[in-house]
Amino acid sequence: MGVTEKGNQTAITEFILLGFGDFPEMQPLLFVTFLFIYTITMSGNIVIVLVIAADHNLHTPMYFFLGNLSFLEICYTTTIVPKMLRSFLTVREVILFMGCVAQLYIFGSLAVTECLLLSIMSYDRYLAICHPLSYASVMNFKVCLQLAAGCWITGFLTPIAMMVLTFTLPFCASKEVGHFFCDFMPLLKLSCTDTHLVEFLSFTVSACVTLVPFLLTLTSYCRIILTIQRIPSTIGKQKAFSTCSSHLLVVSIFYGTIIIVYGAPVGNQSPALNKAFSLLYTVISPMFNPLIYSLRNKERSETILCISEHFLP
Repeated sequence: MGVTEKGNQTAITEFILLGFGDFPEMQPLLFVTFLFIYTITMSGNIVIVLVIAADHNLHTPMYFFLGNLSFLEICYTTTIVPKMLRSFLTVREVILFMGCVAQLYIFGSLAVTECLLLSIMSYDRYLAICHPLSYASVMNFKVCLQLAAGCWITGFLTPIAMMVLTFTLPFCASKEVGHFFCDFMPLLKLSCTDTHLVEFLSFTVSACVTLVPFLLTLTSYCRIILTIQRIPSTIGKQKAFSTCSSHLLVVSIFYGTIIIVYGAPVGNQSPALNKAFSLLYTVISPMFNPLIYSLRNKERSETILCISEHFLP
């Protein structure tokens, strides 16, 4: 049983993930599609991590942070996609209460960490392009470790308060989560009590961990663009922009969908649109990471090919 009584309150011991149950005839196609995406995502990001670890020429701040981002994408996708794939094969996908807590916490922590990492990566590009002479001394190995550690620690500490507030709410007898994973907003809709305070706190925290890094990223790129515009040669401009164009694309996709999904009040969101936009940053964006951050140098390509032959099927 997924529901037990405690006095006058209903204690939920499990949730049902509705996923994409509105389209039963499309379940086999969706399973094959997302299995393919998951395979590409895992393979690509694993290869990037292995290449960066194996090639000493890539032991630079930019690739160090890229390695962190790829490792994060591996964890991020694995937290959500396997359970989603299973839902395409079952009539009723159940997740235990504590499993839901763990999934939401890990997902939230990694999302915050990614926001911070993307901001740090934009700052790294700003230093490299706008202050090339002092770049090596400012962005040294110790600083890179401290920045990366700060991102991960902050990411895993930030969601704790929201987790406590959310899962101490009384839930109604309905335990059907209108999403393909345990996300914050669909869970709030199952609560039997007023959630305005939790929604307000959620909006405040989301604004801090999303908009502040986004504004820092935006500031870095405004300075980068101004610097690039002062480069006299067209080739020089193209080379300078090519070092940050891929990161700018990833930032645009990630922040754009995050702000749309978590910036609007809970009651104003369409469940279908919420799931569609959630797919972009939980499933699609991690797949594009290894494709967008292509390692185009000849030596790097040879390293990728070599590692691919040994580690990938």
